Amino acid sequence: MTAATTIPNSLRTLPDERGHFGQFGGRYVAETLMPLILDLEREYRAAKEDPAFQAEFDGLMTHYVGRPSPLYFAERLTGYYRKRAKPGHCAKIYFKREELNHTGAHKINNCIGQILLAIRMGKTRIIAETGAGQHGVATATVCARFGLPCTIFMGAKDIERQQPNVFRMKLLGAEVRPVTSGSQSLKDAMNEALRDWVATVENTFYIIGTAAGPHPYPELVRDFQSVIGKEAREQILTAEGRLPDLLIAAVGGGSNAIGLFHPFLDDPDVAMLGIEAAGHGIESGEHAASLTGGRPGILHGNKTYLLQDEDGQITEAHSISAGLDYPGIGPEHSWLHESGRVQYLPITDRQALDAFQLCCQQEGIIPALESSHALAALEAKAQEMRDDQIIIVNVSGRGDKDIYTVAEALGAQI
Repeated sequence: MTAATTIPNSLRTLPDERGHFGQFGGRYVAETLMPLILDLEREYRAAKEDPAFQAEFDGLMTHYVGRPSPLYFAERLTGYYRKRAKPGHCAKIYFKREELNHTGAHKINNCIGQILLAIRMGKTRIIAETGAGQHGVATATVCARFGLPCTIFMGAKDIERQQPNVFRMKLLGAEVRPVTSGSQSLKDAMNEALRDWVATVENTFYIIGTAAGPHPYPELVRDFQSVIGKEAREQILTAEGRLPDLLIAAVGGGSNAIGLFHPFLDDPDVAMLGIEAAGHGIESGEHAASLTGGRPGILHGNKTYLLQDEDGQITEAHSISAGLDYPGIGPEHSWLHESGRVQYLPITDRQALDAFQLCCQQEGIIPALESSHALAALEAKAQEMRDDQIIIVNVSGRGDKDIYTVAEALGAQI
């Protein structure tokens, strides 16, 4: 997570000193929070230059999280698509296996970094929001590891569809606080966490789960998650002797995607594809694809693309995946979208369910529904590429948490 060497006209230098990625980002927060936000930025800058902080972070990544996560050649899935492609077509498919991390997703990378910052700042209580529960589990995990109390805000609807993760959080000692306002999902959980933070700012640290929120959160979350792309870069050079042709990752708030993409942004021959949740289809209005179906606005402390009505009111998002069920996206993704460096594609619930089942059957890997959205893009993208080209898909989490949701969608009994 140390500062990267940059090149002239690098795409990796943002945000600027005010936290902006082009017109996006910034910090739109209550006056009560501004001193803490500024303290956090100062502490983060100091931590980046502190070899002891870096050594502790790296040590926990290795010995507690279990990094590096493998880069795995998905041989059977590649073969499956090659049988259906034109001769000489279908790229070689690799999985960056973040689901093998401790706690089962990429979220732990960021939580380790943020808990170390909280301790540096002398904070004695942790709060977090969660949708699918993976960030809640990761936060509860690091709080147990360092002996700090934590409260996790979670939408009541998400609590119902993510019971395994709710139980895991409670086992780890966290208080899980149901949120019954609004759509009772991730947006509302983040609203309640911010309200709590304003009232308890003196002793509380808010571990935000994605690359969104007020500056410096989008930057620091990205930097902690960039371990994904740094490892993938080194691993693919070892495996293939060259960089990949395409990176694919699911995007809700966008931390797993920006973590994979950021170390490759200055490589013009590496294309990138972020996958948004199209829910029941963009035309249905029941989706969570803020870049495809939204426009710029301000939510949760930053300016970014949002789902909103004609009056600027935030509209409800929908996705079968609780972790993608959010009406916005991280500001760096909005900038990458407008600049054209990254393409963003909507994938429906049905496509994600099909990809979920195919990955289980072809590779013996049960992916999270979030990751299944990324996997669903392979059917079109892999088959239109040559067979000497390479794709890396970020399998950002494992699907244990989603089996009840999938069973209900398929009409199966557990």
